[in-house]
Parts: sequence; C-alpha cells; structure tokens
Amino acid sequence: MQLFSALMPREGQFFELFNQHAKFVNEGGQALTDLLDNYADEAARAARINRIVEIERGADKVTHQTMALLHRTFVTPFDRNDIRRLVSRLDDILDLVRDSTETMTLYDVQSLTPEALHLGNLIRICCERVRSAVSLLHSMDNAQTILGLCHELGKLEADADKVLRAGVSKLFRDESDVRQVIKIKAIYELLESATDKCRDVADIIEGVVLENA
Repeated sequence: MQLFSALMPREGQFFELFNQHAKFVNEGGQALTDLLDNYADEAARAARINRIVEIERGADKVTHQTMALLHRTFVTPFDRNDIRRLVSRLDDILDLVRDSTETMTLYDVQSLTPEALHLGNLIRICCERVRSAVSLLHSMDNAQTILGLCHELGKLEADADKVLRAGVSKLFRDESDVRQVIKIKAIYELLESATDKCRDVADIIEGVVLENA
C-alpha cells in the first residue's frame, strides 16, 4: 500500500494542513449546533455567531497556506487539481455555515423550527465524518474505512435533502406569514447546501482513494 507522506518531507505538510482545515470544519459544525440548540438565548447568540466567524476565518488562513504550499511544491501527494478542489470544498462548508448564521441575524429570526435544528444536527455529523475521512488520507491502508465514511456522508446528505423538502412543504402548508416563509426557507436551503458541500468533499476523497489505493 502506498504511504503518501513518505514520498518527500514537504508532502507531509499537506496532510497537516488538510487535518487543520478539517478540524476547523468539525469545530464549525459543533459551533453551529451549539448556536441552534440554544438559539432562544438571545444574550449569548451574538457570541456564538462570532465564534463561527472566527472558525471560518481560521480555515481561510489554512486555505491560503495550502495554496501557497501547492505553488512551491513540485511533487504533490496526489493530483494538484484534487488538492485545490478538496481545499475549496472544505472552505465552502464553513462559508455556508457562516452564511446560515449571519442570515438568521440579517432576517431577524427570533425562533427556529425543528427542521432547522434537524438540519443543523446533520451538518454536525457530516462535519465529524469529514474530519475523520481527511485524517485517514495520509495512508491508503485506510482506504476501506475512508470509503465507508464517504458512503455515510452520501446518506447523510440525502437525509438532509429529505428534511429540506419536508420542511419547505410544511412551511407552505402551515405558515401564513409570507415573510416568515421566505426567511425560514432561505435558512433551510443554506443549511442543506452545507451538507451538499460535505458530500462534495466525500466525492473528491473517494476519487483520490480509488485512484491511489
């Protein structure tokens, strides 16, 4: 089995950066759940949103470091395009987590639905699985475990899509305030899009494993 990080010392730096990025993704998922589960606590809401902003900014720095390393490195652990796509999609997850929470503030949302909480929990689980998969990428001895995590991420994204459709349907049936429909629907869509990006990460990782195992 191929051990990517043994090829040359600089390549090990890529996996360190991938792990840092995935750690931020995991922290972002946890912070989102903390915000949504305690959303009624208005006094602490702003602090929780600021924490998500800090996490997203930290991940941005790792993105820049990874891209700089990519430009300086002749031999990369796997395809350069896949590295760019992986880092970009990891960044997209946290961008959407941040956008979701800032939209709640922008739209002055005062309470959340069970569907929003469900989507938030699915994002948290997806982010945990993303971190697990990324942490194993350094060795293709982990190929089967990684592929299992990618498959699970696909199922989680499908679950989120079902929650989105059911939530929107319920909104149109039960909510008479058109403004509220617009607000909550937008939040549902942003939250579900974060799980789409987790699925994108899984697809990229799956392709890397299948090409290199």
